Amino acid sequence: MAPTETLTAERILEATEEVLRRHGPAKATVVDVARALGVSHGSVYRHFRTKAALREAVTKRWLDRTSDALTGLVTETDRDPGARLRDWLRTLFEAKRRKAGDDPELFATYKVLTGENGAMVNAHLDELTGQLTRIIEDGVTDGTFTVTDPPTTARAIFDATQLFHNPAHAQQWTEPDIETEFEALVELLMRGLRA
Repeated sequence: MAPTETLTAERILEATEEVLRRHGPAKATVVDVARALGVSHGSVYRHFRTKAALREAVTKRWLDRTSDALTGLVTETDRDPGARLRDWLRTLFEAKRRKAGDDPELFATYKVLTGENGAMVNAHLDELTGQLTRIIEDGVTDGTFTVTDPPTTARAIFDATQLFHNPAHAQQWTEPDIETEFEALVELLMRGLRA
Protein backbone atom coordinates (compact mmCIF):
# COMPACT_ATOMS: atom_id res chain seq x y z
CA MET A 1 0.00 0.00 0.00
CA ALA A 2 1.34 3.41 -0.89
CA PRO A 3 2.04 5.61 2.16
CA THR A 4 -0.57 8.18 1.06
CA GLU A 5 -3.40 5.63 0.80
CA THR A 6 -5.78 5.47 3.71
CA LEU A 7 -6.27 2.10 5.29
CA THR A 8 -9.97 1.33 5.07
CA ALA A 9 -12.06 -1.69 5.92
CA GLU A 10 -12.70 -2.17 2.19
CA ARG A 11 -8.95 -2.23 1.39
CA ILE A 12 -8.39 -4.73 4.18
CA LEU A 13 -11.18 -6.96 2.85
CA GLU A 14 -9.71 -6.83 -0.67
CA ALA A 15 -6.29 -7.79 0.67
CA THR A 16 -7.82 -10.53 2.82
CA GLU A 17 -9.47 -12.08 -0.23
CA GLU A 18 -6.12 -12.14 -2.01
CA VAL A 19 -4.36 -13.65 1.00
CA LEU A 20 -7.09 -16.29 1.34
CA ARG A 21 -6.77 -17.07 -2.37
CA ARG A 22 -3.01 -17.56 -2.05
CA HIS A 23 -2.78 -19.30 1.32
CA GLY A 24 -6.21 -20.84 1.87
CA PRO A 25 -8.30 -20.44 5.01
CA ALA A 26 -6.20 -22.76 7.15
CA LYS A 27 -2.93 -20.87 6.65
CA ALA A 28 -4.00 -17.26 6.07
CA THR A 29 -3.27 -14.97 9.01
CA VAL A 30 -3.90 -11.36 9.94
CA VAL A 31 -0.13 -10.85 9.75
CA ASP A 32 -0.26 -12.01 6.10
CA VAL A 33 -3.03 -9.47 5.40
CA ALA A 34 -1.07 -6.70 7.11
CA ARG A 35 2.07 -7.62 5.18
CA ALA A 36 0.12 -7.50 1.89
CA LEU A 37 -1.04 -4.00 2.80
CA GLY A 38 2.35 -2.84 4.08
CA VAL A 39 1.00 -2.05 7.55
CA SER A 40 1.28 -3.54 11.03
CA HIS A 41 -1.17 -6.23 12.08
CA GLY A 42 -2.32 -3.77 14.79
CA SER A 43 -3.59 -1.50 12.01
CA VAL A 44 -5.76 -4.33 10.70
CA TYR A 45 -7.03 -5.06 14.20
CA ARG A 46 -8.16 -1.44 14.56
CA HIS A 47 -10.72 -2.17 11.83
CA PHE A 48 -11.47 -5.80 12.72
CA ARG A 49 -11.07 -6.71 16.38
CA THR A 50 -10.34 -10.41 15.76
CA LYS A 51 -9.33 -12.77 13.00
CA ALA A 52 -12.82 -14.27 13.23
CA ALA A 53 -14.39 -10.83 12.72
CA LEU A 54 -12.24 -10.30 9.63
CA ARG A 55 -13.23 -13.69 8.22
CA GLU A 56 -16.90 -12.94 8.94
CA ALA A 57 -16.64 -9.61 7.14
CA VAL A 58 -15.06 -11.25 4.11
CA THR A 59 -17.79 -13.89 4.08
CA LYS A 60 -20.53 -11.27 4.36
CA ARG A 61 -18.98 -9.25 1.54
CA TRP A 62 -18.96 -12.32 -0.65
CA LEU A 63 -22.56 -13.25 0.15
CA ASP A 64 -23.72 -9.66 -0.32
CA ARG A 65 -22.35 -9.63 -3.87
CA THR A 66 -24.84 -12.36 -4.76
CA SER A 67 -27.75 -10.64 -3.01
CA ASP A 68 -26.91 -7.30 -4.60
CA ALA A 69 -26.84 -8.84 -8.08
CA LEU A 70 -30.42 -10.02 -7.56
CA THR A 71 -31.93 -6.96 -5.88
CA GLY A 72 -32.57 -5.10 -9.12
CA LEU A 73 -34.74 -7.94 -10.42
CA VAL A 74 -36.90 -7.77 -7.31
CA THR A 75 -37.56 -4.05 -7.68
CA GLU A 76 -38.43 -4.11 -11.40
CA THR A 77 -42.14 -4.05 -10.62
CA ASP A 78 -43.00 -2.78 -14.11
CA ARG A 79 -41.94 -6.18 -15.55
CA ASP A 80 -43.91 -9.41 -15.61
CA PRO A 81 -43.32 -11.32 -12.34
CA GLY A 82 -42.88 -14.56 -14.28
CA ALA A 83 -40.05 -13.06 -16.32
CA ARG A 84 -38.53 -11.55 -13.18
CA LEU A 85 -38.66 -14.91 -11.41
CA ARG A 86 -37.01 -16.69 -14.34
CA ASP A 87 -34.33 -13.98 -14.52
CA TRP A 88 -33.78 -14.13 -10.75
CA LEU A 89 -33.22 -17.90 -10.82
CA ARG A 90 -30.96 -17.61 -13.88
CA THR A 91 -28.93 -14.77 -12.36
CA LEU A 92 -28.43 -16.71 -9.12
CA PHE A 93 -27.29 -19.80 -11.01
CA GLU A 94 -24.93 -17.85 -13.24
CA ALA A 95 -23.46 -15.90 -10.32
CA LYS A 96 -22.70 -19.06 -8.37
CA ARG A 97 -21.37 -20.90 -11.41
CA ARG A 98 -19.15 -17.95 -12.34
CA LYS A 99 -17.70 -17.78 -8.81
CA ALA A 100 -16.91 -21.48 -8.84
CA GLY A 101 -15.47 -21.50 -12.35
CA ASP A 102 -13.62 -18.18 -12.50
CA ASP A 103 -11.84 -18.45 -9.17
CA PRO A 104 -11.94 -22.03 -7.85
CA GLU A 105 -9.37 -21.35 -5.11
CA LEU A 106 -11.37 -18.50 -3.64
CA PHE A 107 -14.62 -20.44 -4.08
CA ALA A 108 -13.17 -23.35 -2.10
CA THR A 109 -12.09 -20.89 0.58
CA TYR A 110 -15.57 -19.41 0.82
CA LYS A 111 -17.08 -22.86 1.18
CA VAL A 112 -14.93 -23.20 4.31
CA LEU A 113 -15.75 -19.69 5.56
CA THR A 114 -19.49 -20.09 5.07
CA GLY A 115 -19.24 -23.33 7.05
CA GLU A 116 -17.77 -21.30 9.92
CA ASN A 117 -20.46 -18.62 9.76
CA GLY A 118 -23.76 -20.47 9.87
CA ALA A 119 -25.79 -17.57 11.28
CA MET A 120 -24.55 -15.27 8.53
CA VAL A 121 -25.36 -17.86 5.87
CA ASN A 122 -28.84 -18.34 7.31
CA ALA A 123 -29.42 -14.58 7.17
CA HIS A 124 -28.25 -14.60 3.54
CA LEU A 125 -30.63 -17.44 2.70
CA ASP A 126 -33.46 -15.57 4.43
CA GLU A 127 -32.65 -12.51 2.34
CA LEU A 128 -32.72 -14.54 -0.88
CA THR A 129 -36.02 -16.24 -0.03
CA GLY A 130 -37.36 -12.81 0.94
CA GLN A 131 -36.49 -11.58 -2.54
CA LEU A 132 -38.29 -14.55 -4.08
CA THR A 133 -41.28 -13.92 -1.83
CA ARG A 134 -41.58 -10.33 -3.08
CA ILE A 135 -41.55 -11.46 -6.70
CA ILE A 136 -44.17 -14.13 -6.00
CA GLU A 137 -46.35 -11.65 -4.08
CA ASP A 138 -46.22 -9.31 -7.07
CA GLY A 139 -47.29 -12.22 -9.25
CA VAL A 140 -50.22 -13.06 -6.96
CA THR A 141 -51.28 -9.39 -6.90
CA ASP A 142 -51.36 -9.09 -10.70
CA GLY A 143 -52.85 -12.57 -11.26
CA THR A 144 -49.74 -14.15 -12.81
CA PHE A 145 -49.41 -16.69 -9.99
CA THR A 146 -52.14 -18.51 -8.11
CA VAL A 147 -50.40 -19.47 -4.88
CA THR A 148 -51.92 -18.85 -1.44
CA ASP A 149 -48.76 -18.68 0.68
CA PRO A 150 -45.96 -16.74 -1.07
CA PRO A 151 -43.32 -17.18 1.70
CA THR A 152 -43.76 -20.97 1.80
CA THR A 153 -43.81 -21.11 -2.00
CA ALA A 154 -40.62 -19.02 -2.18
CA ARG A 155 -38.85 -21.39 0.21
CA ALA A 156 -40.05 -24.40 -1.79
CA ILE A 157 -38.73 -22.87 -5.03
CA PHE A 158 -35.41 -22.06 -3.39
CA ASP A 159 -35.12 -25.60 -2.04
CA ALA A 160 -36.17 -27.15 -5.35
CA THR A 161 -33.44 -25.26 -7.21
CA GLN A 162 -30.58 -26.20 -4.81
CA LEU A 163 -28.72 -28.03 -7.57
CA PHE A 164 -28.21 -24.70 -9.32
CA HIS A 165 -27.02 -22.53 -6.44
CA ASN A 166 -25.87 -24.59 -3.47
CA PRO A 167 -22.04 -24.70 -3.49
CA ALA A 168 -22.20 -28.38 -2.54
CA HIS A 169 -23.29 -29.02 -6.15
CA ALA A 170 -20.61 -26.88 -7.83
CA GLN A 171 -18.93 -29.82 -9.56
CA GLN A 172 -22.18 -30.54 -11.40
CA TRP A 173 -22.46 -27.00 -12.83
CA THR A 174 -20.13 -27.84 -15.71
CA GLU A 175 -21.93 -31.01 -16.81
CA PRO A 176 -23.12 -30.92 -20.42
CA ASP A 177 -26.85 -31.21 -19.66
CA ILE A 178 -26.97 -28.75 -16.76
CA GLU A 179 -28.59 -25.99 -18.85
CA THR A 180 -31.30 -28.36 -20.07
CA GLU A 181 -31.93 -29.51 -16.51
CA PHE A 182 -32.12 -25.91 -15.29
CA GLU A 183 -34.60 -24.87 -17.99
CA ALA A 184 -36.76 -27.96 -17.41
CA LEU A 185 -36.98 -27.30 -13.69
CA VAL A 186 -37.76 -23.61 -14.13
CA GLU A 187 -40.48 -24.44 -16.64
CA LEU A 188 -42.00 -26.98 -14.23
CA LEU A 189 -41.95 -24.43 -11.40
CA MET A 190 -43.55 -21.75 -13.56
CA ARG A 191 -46.36 -24.08 -14.57
CA GLY A 192 -46.95 -24.93 -10.93
CA LEU A 193 -47.15 -21.28 -9.94
CA ARG A 194 -49.75 -20.60 -12.62
CA ALA A 195 -51.91 -23.66 -11.98
